[in-house]
Amino acid sequence: MISAGEIRKLSEKYFSKVIAIRRHLHSHPELSFQEYATSEYVCSILRDLKIEFKSGIAGTGIIAHINGKNPESGLKAFRADLDALPIHEKNEVEYKSCNTGVMHACGHDVHTACLLGAAMILQETRDKWKGTIRMIFQPGEEQLPGGASLMINEGALENPRPEFIIGQHVFPELEAGKVGFRKGMYMASTDELFLTVKGKGGHAALPSQYTNPILIAASILLRLQNEFMHPEIQHPAPTVLAFGKIEGAGATNVIPSEVKLEGTFRTMNETWRTIAHERMMEIASSVAAEFGGSVDFEIKKGYPFLVNDLSTTQMMIDSAREYLGAENVVELDLRMTAEDFAWYSQVLPSCFYRLGTRNESKGIISPVHTATFDVDENAMLTGMGLLAFAASR
Repeated sequence: MISAGEIRKLSEKYFSKVIAIRRHLHSHPELSFQEYATSEYVCSILRDLKIEFKSGIAGTGIIAHINGKNPESGLKAFRADLDALPIHEKNEVEYKSCNTGVMHACGHDVHTACLLGAAMILQETRDKWKGTIRMIFQPGEEQLPGGASLMINEGALENPRPEFIIGQHVFPELEAGKVGFRKGMYMASTDELFLTVKGKGGHAALPSQYTNPILIAASILLRLQNEFMHPEIQHPAPTVLAFGKIEGAGATNVIPSEVKLEGTFRTMNETWRTIAHERMMEIASSVAAEFGGSVDFEIKKGYPFLVNDLSTTQMMIDSAREYLGAENVVELDLRMTAEDFAWYSQVLPSCFYRLGTRNESKGIISPVHTATFDVDENAMLTGMGLLAFAASR
């Protein structure tokens, strides 16, 4: 077993390399399921480290293994994601995205760099810890059905099955140097909603000759809001229903024939999720019929809820307290955001935790999924070190 002090020293040793990896990835982002150059870059680093791996899984995914002493004595899995977002970066930094309209605005470059940093440490010390470490570099976290589901379908958690799987994610709400955990239910399921509300178009001055789909759409939105988001209504689980897009191609005096709505539904109970889907479609159809129109309602079922296994999460909390100090380990609140790591949590004992990346003195405060998101790179010392420390226990 490696001491915390030794891993800290090795983290310092490899820190400049990990920064360079992160900056390269940040400068060359690729969208979900298009991470070809990213995947090859990760493979090149694994080759240099003489770590065995298999690539081309679910397209651009990679699975690597590091064997310690008695490699058959246990198997632990760790995951990082590879994809970026369709966002135009506004940061003026030397490692700014070179790919116009694409940006690592969710920290996946950090996740991959930290896992590769941990790989450097574990490869150098493989005669000091037992078992085998499986490192999963997956595509497409940001896009349904989620690269995690595809990796699982292609056997990423089999032959043999790991004891557990760990995922780390940047968290700009938490200061660099700290990490956060939550046992049990942590993040919501997520579904995408697509409604096409149909009426009858016409001249706005002649209301007897048209059925306004904009009015129908507005009524559907209000009914759904009152049914699912009214503060006095209690649901079986935390629930969010929200619409972020509406399109009606009319004009001041032109009533369109249809209106399109797009939204999201999130919750933390699979039975309620199914019931809610049926109820949403019933409400929309009923309202449309009241106005003499109709609606096509498509629900793209996304990621399930994410649940952190109690014993696996406690193991990670204990490791974090030993490695970082108890003052740097915090408890997280429940979140209605979603993550495709949830697929792993439905199969294996799992722990998905947060890596603090905030530094107000440096102006690093922007949320993920924004054009000014960045991280305090010192957070990667914490990230790579903690991953290596937990893997070596």
